[in-house]
Amino acid sequence: MIRKVTPADAAAIATIYNFHVLHTDVTFDTEPVSAEQMAQRIEQISAHYPYLVYQTAEGRIAGYCYAHGWKEKDAYRHTAETTIYIDNDFQRQGIGRKLMLELMEACRQQGLHTLVACITFPNVGSEKLHLSLGFTPVSHFHQVGKKFGKWLDVYDFERIL
Repeated sequence: MIRKVTPADAAAIATIYNFHVLHTDVTFDTEPVSAEQMAQRIEQISAHYPYLVYQTAEGRIAGYCYAHGWKEKDAYRHTAETTIYIDNDFQRQGIGRKLMLELMEACRQQGLHTLVACITFPNVGSEKLHLSLGFTPVSHFHQVGKKFGKWLDVYDFERIL
């Protein structure tokens, strides 16, 4: 089931995120975050933007996604960046697609016009997901981050709602 995030989800979300921090380059964070730090992030983001979790029938959080501000200037207020993470045990089960479809609709209902996804290159799974949802690649930045001793590129995708 997909639902809005609650403060009680912070520990599960931190666990999902920290796996990616420690074992992948899909996030440029290099240090794990505590449940308390994640709770603060959740509170700040969900006060202004949609923030969703996918909860299994057994009550486990299998993934989450949210929109957040893309740029600070007022003229950008109708554009948001999207973020999505799926628990490693639930990869490639369609959860990401379901979450993103719900997020896109929530953003549309909130009056957002454009969504931007910033993806580490390469990330074939995320690229395929975003392309299947109508996102278009619009930029590629070379060697803008360094993690695990290697330089990383990022590329942006956009979706007009």
